[in-house]
Order: sequence, then C-alpha cells, then structure tokens
Amino acid sequence: MIGLDYGSMDYYGIGFSNIRLPNDSESYIYKYNSKINIFPEEVFLHEFLHSLERNAKEYGYERPELHDYELYGYQDEKLEGQKKWYRDYINKEIKTSEGKVGLPEEIFTLKPAKSTNFKYTYQIQDVFKEPENILEEMREIFKKVINMVKR
Repeated sequence: MIGLDYGSMDYYGIGFSNIRLPNDSESYIYKYNSKINIFPEEVFLHEFLHSLERNAKEYGYERPELHDYELYGYQDEKLEGQKKWYRDYINKEIKTSEGKVGLPEEIFTLKPAKSTNFKYTYQIQDVFKEPENILEEMREIFKKVINMVKR
C-alpha cells in the first residue's frame, strides 16, 4: 500500500491525496497481524492528517510538518509505524524546548479554508461496503475466485 501525498498541491484548486491498494484481498495490509502489522490503517490516517495539516497551513496555524517526525525524536517502529507520532501530532503533545506543538485543537472544528475542496466528493463506504445479504456474499466469493484465477 502506498499513499501519495498531494495535500500541498492543487488540481484545479483542490488539494488531494491518493492511496493505492493492492488487488490482493489476502494482503497483510488489510489485516491486523501481531507478527507483521498492528497498525494497518496507518496510510489512511497519514493521508487524512495531510488534509488537516494543509487546512492548518491555510488558516495560518503554526504546526510541525507531518513528515518531520525524526526531527522531534520519533521513529518509524517495525510493527506500528509512526503511531506514536500521529497520536502526539493529533493531540498537540510533541515536546519541544518551547513547549508542546502539534495540530491546533481548532482545526478539528473548521472546514477547509477553500470551499472548492468539497467540489468532488467520494463516498468511501461504497468501496468497503460489507455484503448485506446472501446474494451480495456470493458475488464477493466469485470476485475472489476470479481474482485468484487471474494470478
């Protein structure tokens, strides 16, 4: 899984992030696994934080850059990635010699500074929709079989 950060770039005035997922539904990135990956949702959180980071910048708030975790003494941990950094970034708990820094609390209540950010919305629940009846479950099974055969 890879997240492509375009949060600081515009496409017709709209900032965006792109998350590419492998086709393999058995991939470890989709599942919690105590030996491999205990934070599978990391890339989604990371790209969402880029959106909040961008909003904070557009509103003029001071905050650390999301990719500067090492400058503040954080590491990319083997099993949980940058979970500690994200937690402190969100809660404004990153310790510095001048106090604590992170996203401003107000940013969670403000909509993006530009109304054009709402022009093209995408309903993510349609992508990860769970089957609601036996027919939908059967379709999902057939899709998995077809994907396995294609390999």
